[in-house]
Amino acid sequence: MGESSLSGIAVDTGIQLGVAILWLAVIGFATWLKVRRARHDGSEKDVYLAGGGLGWVFVAGSITLTNLSTDQLVGMNGNQMLLLAWWEISGFFGLLILALVFVPIYYRNACTTVTELLDRRYQGDTRILRTLISGLFLFGNILIYLPAGLYSGALFLQSLFGGGVSLLVFAAVLAMISAAYTIVGGLRAVAVMDTYSGFGVLAIALLVVVLAVAAVNYDPFGGVPPERTTMIGGAASPIPFHTLFTGMLFIQIFYWSTNQNITQKAMTAPTVREAQKGVLAAAVIRILIIPVIVTVPGVVAFKLMGNVGDRAYGLLVAQVLPAWLSGSFAAMIAAAVIAHTSAVLNSTAALYAVDFHKGFFGKVADNWRLSTIVTVVITIASVALVPMYQNAQSIINLLQQLNGLTSMPILSAFIVGLMFRGVGASAATTGVIWGVGVYALYSFWLQPAGLVPLHYIDFMPITLISSVVVALAYNRVVLGRSAQFISWRRAAS
Repeated sequence: MGESSLSGIAVDTGIQLGVAILWLAVIGFATWLKVRRARHDGSEKDVYLAGGGLGWVFVAGSITLTNLSTDQLVGMNGNQMLLLAWWEISGFFGLLILALVFVPIYYRNACTTVTELLDRRYQGDTRILRTLISGLFLFGNILIYLPAGLYSGALFLQSLFGGGVSLLVFAAVLAMISAAYTIVGGLRAVAVMDTYSGFGVLAIALLVVVLAVAAVNYDPFGGVPPERTTMIGGAASPIPFHTLFTGMLFIQIFYWSTNQNITQKAMTAPTVREAQKGVLAAAVIRILIIPVIVTVPGVVAFKLMGNVGDRAYGLLVAQVLPAWLSGSFAAMIAAAVIAHTSAVLNSTAALYAVDFHKGFFGKVADNWRLSTIVTVVITIASVALVPMYQNAQSIINLLQQLNGLTSMPILSAFIVGLMFRGVGASAATTGVIWGVGVYALYSFWLQPAGLVPLHYIDFMPITLISSVVVALAYNRVVLGRSAQFISWRRAAS
């Protein structure tokens, strides 16, 4: 069998690979047993919302694993500092807002995609607005979420098994399996696999933390530079402390409450109460488990190996876990990547079917067939884009900054639509276009040139507020309409 070594520790990659394949087969078989008796009618609800029949456990599992892919485990640990835990801590509050505020709104309006809510909130023809926002979601999924997730998953597997296999091969294999789940089982199979693999990912990830801390004699932070252990970020850090009170909350509201990739999972339960239980369970996991597993291993890796960047997590796992167990974890990580990728593929297909195909080509005769075609095309495109991320200094920081291109402009449309009445759809469209343009100008010219030296998290609320103002001004000046501010309680009704 092939042998690779790290810091004098031999790792039998043959055992690792065999165990990983076995576990993936077990997860796949268990998923098939769970979903094989499901009845399919080819409707939007069947393909994209799992028939509305998932219990709260599967809602929680699907939300957790859609988010907790290698973007977090590899990307956040790749920063090798505790400061990145703020993304997950603040995510707890984002999930509370989803459960208590947005879930009842989505269920009351019988939404399949988040953009359907805009039909109920704006006056006039909303087709352009929905198409624009769906287009931004598709842009984010195809250019950011999917290739970045495949890249980070492939990087982890390459770090664990050695560099003999190229990143693109790992990424292609993960993508093909993900596409198969999406095509054959729809969101129901994805959510079930999320949950089954989620138990394994969380359990072994916690074990990695324990073994990593033991490897440094239970002193993980001793001798580590203070900037890597502090929770108070300086101005030059990835998360300056003051940004927790500026853009961070808005980022979390967008990600957890108006992002199709997440909210779609919350809409798979039969009732609002069941959905809320699932989201709240995901929130508990978020605050109790996730911050530790996405930061502590990275800091320990810095203590053992120095600044190794996004390779930190894979290298550490290869060092602290025995071959048979690292193979199990490789399977769980692969399953997490597959689950994340499948979920985003399914969300992407839903956005295209509901907002593009149905809007421009008429009613979809067979959602399973359309989903298959869209999934195949997007899978090929995503794999082709994986090399784009190979030169990133930090995958997680790059993702967060790129997300600003779409997140704040999209959130502005929901804020205007939910908090005001009497607003025309074209006004919201203008606000969204303004936001994309302003953030792109900042990201690609003003900040790099030093003309606007604001941190990107600080610029996000500027983008959001200015987008809302532009939408309301266009509504008043161009459309001649007066927007009426309404309370949040009335907005949710």
